[in-house]
Amino acid sequence: MTQFYTEYCDNKNLQPLVGEIRWTKHILILNRCKESLKRQFFILATKKFGWTKNILIHQIENQSYEKYLLNQTNFDETLPENIKNQAILAVKDEYTFDFLNLGEEHSEKELELGLIKNIRNFLLEMGNQFTFVGNQFRIEIEGKENFIDLLLFHRQLRCLVAIDLKIGEFEPEHKGKMEYYLSVLNDTVRLQDENDSIGIIICKDKKRTVVEYSLKSGKMPIGVSTYSTIRSLPKEYRELLPDENEIVNRLNEFIEHRSASL
Repeated sequence: MTQFYTEYCDNKNLQPLVGEIRWTKHILILNRCKESLKRQFFILATKKFGWTKNILIHQIENQSYEKYLLNQTNFDETLPENIKNQAILAVKDEYTFDFLNLGEEHSEKELELGLIKNIRNFLLEMGNQFTFVGNQFRIEIEGKENFIDLLLFHRQLRCLVAIDLKIGEFEPEHKGKMEYYLSVLNDTVRLQDENDSIGIIICKDKKRTVVEYSLKSGKMPIGVSTYSTIRSLPKEYRELLPDENEIVNRLNEFIEHRSASL
């Protein structure tokens, strides 16, 4: 308690948040997160999403803070103001599928089936607002069939989320395929009261600059993420984190969206 008081009492960002979550969760965050901004993120996220103690531990161990700050999407340019911040929060830069028991060499089909068989863990990793719609979801235009690997629905965003799984590196042409999926979903599947569909391309690896240029000209909301089957954060993540001012701006967006949704 002395440590808690010492580290929080003079911190203008953390001090007002003391009453937001339970004491046991504060202690978890205090002991496992050493940076003030990181603590602020997890306090706000725990309150906003109603994380239990076990889910909070999972989110901290899974480096959700870093993955949120580093995610690559074009949502700022392609989504309306009222949902873009929440959409950015809904996509991580990397997903950890350590529950799959897959070897280093596996097929896209094995990856997809593994996620379906472990649907609870998969949805927990994606985020607590996602629900499962289907896999190999069929869309057809003029007799031409295509199948979306995974189709989810985000309850707060009120939109379909198409997921394309790739066991290799991200390629620019993946974006074009996803744009086609989203166009068809919007015209033939989306309900009248739902927002435009969002796409997430989940690859084994990606070149960040290639992703940046690929998304630059896009008009459909797409995020590009990677996945790992082991719980580890790439060493270069720490070097890629934005400076403190940018982190503060991102947290302010988080706070503003939280306030608007109360």
